[in-house]
Amino acid sequence: MRKTLLSPQLLELLRLWWREGKRRGVMLPHGWLFPGRSLTDPISSRQLHRAFQEAAQNGGIHKRVSPHTLRQGIATHLLEDGVDVRVIQVLLGHGKLETTALYAKVSTRTIHAVAGPSTG
Repeated sequence: MRKTLLSPQLLELLRLWWREGKRRGVMLPHGWLFPGRSLTDPISSRQLHRAFQEAAQNGGIHKRVSPHTLRQGIATHLLEDGVDVRVIQVLLGHGKLETTALYAKVSTRTIHAVAGPSTG
């Protein structure tokens, strides 16, 4: 299981999805938000990957992407926004800082923004 961050807007959309699914009878009372082939099983990683690829294609994204790309992007944006890497570690549910560091690819813009030591 992976953890990720949700925007308030996405959280509200997911709540609407859940309520509508329950209203239509496709969500079991103690079922999954994204059921798999059987309503009693969660969506498989393969099904999720296929849905992600289809969404990227429909969105005109031609680069190779995966659900993992989102986690990496979130970590990178948080780091670029000045969030401490240890906070990002906790938010992503990583036990080791080294794991978070793999996600934290720093952009060229961030590197150029760092001032060198003053020669005062």
